[in-house]
Amino acid sequence: MFGRKKKRNGLNDLMEQLRPDLSRESLGVGPAFPGVAANPLLSGDARKRIAELRTGELALGVLVGWREVNSNPRVVLMFDVETADGSAFRGIADEDLTITELTRLALGQTLPVRYRPAVMDHCVALARDADPARVRQLSEEIANRRRSRPRE
Repeated sequence: MFGRKKKRNGLNDLMEQLRPDLSRESLGVGPAFPGVAANPLLSGDARKRIAELRTGELALGVLVGWREVNSNPRVVLMFDVETADGSAFRGIADEDLTITELTRLALGQTLPVRYRPAVMDHCVALARDADPARVRQLSEEIANRRRSRPRE
């Protein structure tokens, strides 16, 4: 009634304004990506997404880049992900890493990740608990599929 109405930006829009390097375009994902939460511990949606990702489907991701969000070190990792069923997409993982883990990151490194096939919003999480035998099996399945694919 009094004054003017303020246009309310969502936290995701605010994060993109503060950190253009974390925008959807900069990360290489589309509008389905929910954005990088300013503080995932304070966002109910982010906490729910993290919990679902921890039990998601296993896939392999090739690290194509990363961005430090703050000095925890909290890092946004960008992966080219390939799944067991043959689909591929750009995956974004928002992770808290130790200094040792951060120093071991290398572009082109293949890491096991988890994703939510029902949602497919580009969100992934590192699969730190993945069984090494299952990761090897998944890697062999993907390699066999690549070999059997006809060359163009």
